[in-house]
Amino acid sequence: MAGRCHVIVIGPQGSGKGTQAARVAPLLRLVHVATGDLFRQLMTRDDELAREVRSYYDRGALVPDELTLRVLLARLDELEREQGDQYRGALLDGYPRNLAQAEALDRVLTERGDVIAAVVHLVVPREVLIERLSGRLICPTCGATYHVRFSPPRVAGICDHCGGALMQRSDDTPEAIARRLETYEQQTAPLLDYYRARDLVIDIDGNRPIDVVTRDLLVALESRLAHNPCRSS
Repeated sequence: MAGRCHVIVIGPQGSGKGTQAARVAPLLRLVHVATGDLFRQLMTRDDELAREVRSYYDRGALVPDELTLRVLLARLDELEREQGDQYRGALLDGYPRNLAQAEALDRVLTERGDVIAAVVHLVVPREVLIERLSGRLICPTCGATYHVRFSPPRVAGICDHCGGALMQRSDDTPEAIARRLETYEQQTAPLLDYYRARDLVIDIDGNRPIDVVTRDLLVALESRLAHNPCRSS
């Protein structure tokens, strides 16, 4: 029996990666799996895996690649149990982030009989990313997010939902953003080369209206998934 087909979405912070993944995944009968969300959910539990991850968080240390992969695989196993044959595959958001993670992911997916059907690369000019990220505002009280240009609050500096004072994250200054983008570019270039060599990468212009990007993603991914030997029921 054919295994699952997974899609990876790659893009820098501010590219709309999370937004697009959440929009297209259910339309393609995939499950959006964001590693950042997985860790946040894990931290609310008290099992062996959660305690192991928490030991790194408590020390302020990075979670090792091997442990991150185990967290991801635990979620894929959970989806298998919960959804059975209705589970087509996952849309992976936030993993892999570098070449070593990609190689490890390939090994474990091969063992499971799964395949990577496509790797979506959201392309957005650097200056646009900096503008998007540096204009972000958050409400520390309720977690609502705004943008000074694209989605401003009704009253400047005040949250529409709870009336809290809005603030900018310390890592959303132009200088901090530039450093994060440099790190992303250094890690991601080899990752994209790795997947391009297998003809898996789909470049999508992310500097357009959200609905237009979603439309192009759906057209490209529906074609790729239709031509892969994964479960479609």
